[in-house]
Amino acid sequence: MGRLFVVGLGPGNRATMTQAAYAALETADMLCGYDTYVRLATELLPHKPTHVTGMGGELERCSWAVHAAASDKKVALVCSGDAGVYGLAGLALELAEDEPNVEVEVIPGVTAALAGAAVLGAPLVNDYCCISLSDYLTPWETIAHRLRCVGEAGIAICLYNPASKQRPDHLARACDILLATRDARTVCGWVRNAGREAQTHRILTLGELRDEQVDMLTTVFVGAPETVVVGGHMVTPRGYSSQDKR
Repeated sequence: MGRLFVVGLGPGNRATMTQAAYAALETADMLCGYDTYVRLATELLPHKPTHVTGMGGELERCSWAVHAAASDKKVALVCSGDAGVYGLAGLALELAEDEPNVEVEVIPGVTAALAGAAVLGAPLVNDYCCISLSDYLTPWETIAHRLRCVGEAGIAICLYNPASKQRPDHLARACDILLATRDARTVCGWVRNAGREAQTHRILTLGELRDEQVDMLTTVFVGAPETVVVGGHMVTPRGYSSQDKR
């Protein structure tokens, strides 16, 4: 019986990787994934055989991983963050359905929403949602509809994939949609390279966020109406401090 570990690497360093993720990488006979993520894994385990593909090669790399596991190998298919959050866990499970000789195990990791939120403070303490601004697989009309709905819901929002060279204006367009229902002074923040050496971040307003220059390595946080800045940190109150007033 072959085994396919679908591994969330978190930010990619050993300190923020789960013990289960590292154990899966150690156990695997080979590593497979997007070249950047495989490079992060091989920095920790440099002697593992690898199979890498570039951006857009998701179907090919998942198929390769499943077929390799079907030949009684232990394969680690690596993803950044968590493999089940904008990752390859779903596709891997679909492809492995017709391979009775493959056992799939999804290994959770620290997703960018959690890594970035920790840098900013506590923006996701209450209800929140995650939306990707990439229209590579989801039409922009669908993304815009979701933004309008969550804007009206009044909860914090974590935006993945806020901009790229091919879609440099998506964050500005998202902010325009949210400004229809959110005050321009709403507390927001962004984190680039969360949990990595080149990590940077900023806390700002929704009005200011509209003109920020961000990229695919950036995770953006739009606060709820009650989100505030406390000691230089972005905080969405949960309500604990008002419990004895009820």
